[in-house]
Amino acid sequence: MMSSQNASAVRSADTARSDRLLRFALVSDVLLTGANGIGYLVLATVLDSFLGVDRSVLYPVGVFLTVYALWVLAVSRQENIGRGAVAVIIALNTAWAVAGVVMVAVDALTATGVGDFWIVFQGLAVAAMAALQYAGLRRL
Repeated sequence: MMSSQNASAVRSADTARSDRLLRFALVSDVLLTGANGIGYLVLATVLDSFLGVDRSVLYPVGVFLTVYALWVLAVSRQENIGRGAVAVIIALNTAWAVAGVVMVAVDALTATGVGDFWIVFQGLAVAAMAALQYAGLRRL
């Protein structure tokens, strides 16, 4: 017969195994999004001409991405990751990916060729992150 303490330890180990992919996906999102956000803030004066995206766009996007990364970090650090919070993260990542491709398609930012490539590449990376997070969420 298993004691309640042992049963609790087994459940905890099962949870740790089942949320490993999700935690990896969330922490990866934090690292990539945080680096992107801080990069936009610190390098906006260089990136505006290189990417062809005005600083008036880079600064707010940098702030948003940095704050978003901090929120995703907070979600990833919870002992029991909330399904609702992860669903919001997946939805926001999906919306970001689609918006990036649409912005390039309609030339909304009048970015350079390198800027258009970066925006689409970033959108594909974020879409892949959302897919990985979805797969991790399904394992819970």
